[in-house]
Amino acid sequence: MSIPWAAAKPTVSRRSLAPDVETVDVQPVNKPDQRALYEKRRKIHPRRVQGTFRRLKWAAMSAMLAIYYLSPWIRWDRGPSAPDQAILVDLGAPRFYFFFIEIWPQEIYYVTGLLIIAALALFLATSLLGRVWCGYACPQTVWTDLFVAVERFIEGDRAARIRLDRAKWSPAKIGKRVLKHTVWLVIGACTGGAWVFYFVDAPTLAAQLVTFEAPMAAYGFIAILTGTTYLLGGLAREQVCTFMCPWPRIQAAMFDEDTLLVGYREYRGEPRGAYRKGESWENRGSCIDCNMCVVVCPMGIDIRDGLQLECISCALCIDACNTVMDRIEQPRGLIGYDTVAGIRRKSEHEPVRRPRIFRARTVIYTALIALVGGIMLTVLLSRSPLGVNILRDRNPLFVKLSDGSIRNGYTVKILNKHHEQRVFDLRLSGLKAATISIIGLADTHLTVGPDRLRSFRVYVKAPRAALTGVSTPIRFDVIDRMDGRMVSHDSTARGPVK
Repeated sequence: MSIPWAAAKPTVSRRSLAPDVETVDVQPVNKPDQRALYEKRRKIHPRRVQGTFRRLKWAAMSAMLAIYYLSPWIRWDRGPSAPDQAILVDLGAPRFYFFFIEIWPQEIYYVTGLLIIAALALFLATSLLGRVWCGYACPQTVWTDLFVAVERFIEGDRAARIRLDRAKWSPAKIGKRVLKHTVWLVIGACTGGAWVFYFVDAPTLAAQLVTFEAPMAAYGFIAILTGTTYLLGGLAREQVCTFMCPWPRIQAAMFDEDTLLVGYREYRGEPRGAYRKGESWENRGSCIDCNMCVVVCPMGIDIRDGLQLECISCALCIDACNTVMDRIEQPRGLIGYDTVAGIRRKSEHEPVRRPRIFRARTVIYTALIALVGGIMLTVLLSRSPLGVNILRDRNPLFVKLSDGSIRNGYTVKILNKHHEQRVFDLRLSGLKAATISIIGLADTHLTVGPDRLRSFRVYVKAPRAALTGVSTPIRFDVIDRMDGRMVSHDSTARGPVK
């Protein structure tokens, strides 16, 4: 859906209130023969800005980084035979631990459900607030903000970084660049190390890494993740969002006229132009063409050109514009969060209504989230700590013994999800005069260790007359001797044709 926030205008040379805003000269875009097919990337140096949304981004970045780096170190007591790391993907077991939840490989549908809920939640948030995920919570945004903060701390704000780029190589420039890239690599190594900690006990692996006793695979993964973090957060930056990420090309399908988006209120700002203190505001807009909204943008776009694929809705342009409005004593909100319907109504001087939250798409997304979440919660609360699977032999289907009786073979698999050893009884029903024998055991008491899956080889012997036909329905009952919990599994006993 095309959302015309403002008519696109070519950028022209102009005087700026900001001393570090470069003046540029761009030819009108309506001459195709003057446009190159490929343009070399122009490095973006976003300027520091202060305001409500900048503080919100700092808070979001701090929270996301704290969750990522500290989560592997949280402990959770599961008993003496289970790992005590709260969040752990144990590939050796294999299973996934999340605090009190333990997910086995055969329960991968829980992960599928979580991914579905996450996708639907992203759709819902996008329908309501636009690209709020991209602006505040996306890992690419979070780490890019961190890398830019390091760059700004070492090399200075926008103007200083631009001067440093243009300066000739000197010991001071080399020192700043080496320091910056060194810190970036350290952040990348910490990022890669934290990721590996989610798959192995964090304190143990940390000690092994320091003493160079860790597996080579751990060093390899840390090196790969260090490189990708350094490349994407430090070097590629906005190019990841523009060229690599598919979400900008999908999210427009979830916008409608009641979606809150960051936009320029053209009806208030135009006609724009330079302003000197004391001049009249008659017959002109509030935009003084200072370009502050451009120089603070981490994507390097001009929000006044309308909604664009590159915009991640970080809202830093709102903070920058509000600062300028305060300086020239004009009302805030020339750039702000608004809806297409709200912009249209205000520009036509119609009564403004609040954005509709309950719309067809938002109701559908919410209902689907509730449905999937309800199904997952029901299955999680009702799942049994005992799993049983029984496979009947297919070659041969049965064996006729010397006394005329028929023997069927089965593989009984018992999954004990308790963190302690359990003993189970195996019983058979549906076949008269049948007997059960278990290879390697003198009785039908089956012992399974804590958090273990164990297989047993079982033979069922019955008189020929007890079989009702080629296939006789039977049922195996596995009973926990400690708490009496029983799990039944239906199967069949095969025999010859009468």
